[in-house]
Amino acid sequence: MKIFLARTSGFCMGVRRAVEMVLDAPCKHKKPICTFGPLIHNPHVLTLLEEKGIFAIDDIPDQGSGTVLIRAHGVPPQTKEKLIKAGFGVVDATCPRVIRVQTIICKYATQGYASIIIGDRDHPEVIGLLGHAGEKGYAINNINELDSLPAFDKAIIVAQTTQSVAFFKEVEKWANSKFPHYKIFNTICDSTSKRQSEASRLAESVDAIVVVGGKNSGNTQRLAEVAGQSGKPVYHIEAESELDLNALASARCIGITAGASTPNWIIKRVYRTLEMLPFKKEKSWLKIIFTIQRAFLLTNIYVSIGAGCLCYACTRLLNVQQYFPHVFISILYVQSMHILNNLTGSKEDRYNDPARASFYDKNKLFLAVLALIAGGVGLITAYTLGSMPFLILLVMSIMGLSYNIRLVPDSFAASRYRRIRDIPGSKTILIAVAWGIVTTLLPSLSVSGSINTGAALVFFWSTSIVFVRTAFFDVLDMQGDRIVGKETIPILLGKNRTLRLLKIMLVVNIVILLLSSALHLVSSLGYFLSICPVFLFVVLVAYEKGNMLPGIRLEFFVETLFVLAGIIALFTTFFFPI
Repeated sequence: MKIFLARTSGFCMGVRRAVEMVLDAPCKHKKPICTFGPLIHNPHVLTLLEEKGIFAIDDIPDQGSGTVLIRAHGVPPQTKEKLIKAGFGVVDATCPRVIRVQTIICKYATQGYASIIIGDRDHPEVIGLLGHAGEKGYAINNINELDSLPAFDKAIIVAQTTQSVAFFKEVEKWANSKFPHYKIFNTICDSTSKRQSEASRLAESVDAIVVVGGKNSGNTQRLAEVAGQSGKPVYHIEAESELDLNALASARCIGITAGASTPNWIIKRVYRTLEMLPFKKEKSWLKIIFTIQRAFLLTNIYVSIGAGCLCYACTRLLNVQQYFPHVFISILYVQSMHILNNLTGSKEDRYNDPARASFYDKNKLFLAVLALIAGGVGLITAYTLGSMPFLILLVMSIMGLSYNIRLVPDSFAASRYRRIRDIPGSKTILIAVAWGIVTTLLPSLSVSGSINTGAALVFFWSTSIVFVRTAFFDVLDMQGDRIVGKETIPILLGKNRTLRLLKIMLVVNIVILLLSSALHLVSSLGYFLSICPVFLFVVLVAYEKGNMLPGIRLEFFVETLFVLAGIIALFTTFFFPI
């Protein structure tokens, strides 16, 4: 089964801006925080906000307190004035695209123009636009309603930003033939146009299409309508639990598109559910492989094996002969720390990977014991190598255990950073440095008691490639992390800038590895290991182009990077002795 995801899916600019504004509001504005009407048309986001104590109000009280955020759809100007008069602090989260339409209407309304708004008259955005149009505002939903309007000396035609592109073209033809003096403004959002075009193309090339988004979301409803024009089965769902898996099981190609108010984590859940569909058949060898693959990822066994493989590759680069205890320590340390990280990071996994969150919740005692045993055996092994490796690993383990612990007391009210995890970008940096230490510095220190230029270069190679891997996963989890308040590097820099940074790091990684081997600072294995950053670079580009979608296969593919490094090192050791 092939699954295709429309490139323009999930939060549009306006929705993302509104959600981020409301999430930031408790830290910036007077409490309590509420929204006037539902912030966006998505039940999952609204439930999330209610859990954070941010509720929607539909009526304006005589006296109010705290802060009200204007929903992304906008409101009539009179509503905003009443909220201020009632005593609320008002933060306007209206989408900039909607504000543009409001501005056009206001400009021409003051000149006596009638405003014909092509949209659903009961939709919040249209209600807000009518408020700006005054007495000469008309909401029109079909051609018959247009024909019933009186002829105006002066009129403008605008569109609800999420209106059907095809219908607005009909309106333009109608106006050009009957009232060519009307001024027409195509105010349909670019994102809406792209979504509808992509949904149409996608529906033509698949056996069935899944449209993800709120049932009361106008733009999502129109996506389903556009997709349905292909004659293919269309399933409009709000969550993965609504998927008709029996009906979809026979499809060889499934397309997924999503409305502008659909969070990425919901899209990811739908994709993961469909991704597992081919493996539901009983007694299928593919099902067995997939189950093992998923179990290895959930328990962090695969990532710890990858750490061991990376350590082996680093020891071969440094010509360290006694590599086995260091490989063993790397496996145990990474296994221990990653399990503990998942046990304490279930809050964000609720959005990023609910299956993982459920697995860790059900097996928390067993996994906690496993993490402690792995960490303890790793320390014992390090102790056999000497006091320095033991002390370094002990300090790293203590730092790992204290990552989520409150270190700054509540009495320091001004401090934002009470835990290590509160430091922006700390998770990605610390994971990369920890991997670099156990895979490179510990072996080097155990053998020579010092760190030479070659060891520093190999440390950079291993650290940077782990950094890219971890930051890439952060890119995939941006919305879930943003919701729980984690300031990861992609959240600080933005998705596109982060991906550019990661690709630059991989290019530098390749150059340093090749130069290090050419200058004999490390073994000639470096020539072969340059395949690894190239491999990861290709994965990043494939993801950007939409050829690799977030799911179990992508996660397994990325983690295979480190196993690949170990295989290359083993292969060259046997067939090309260095």
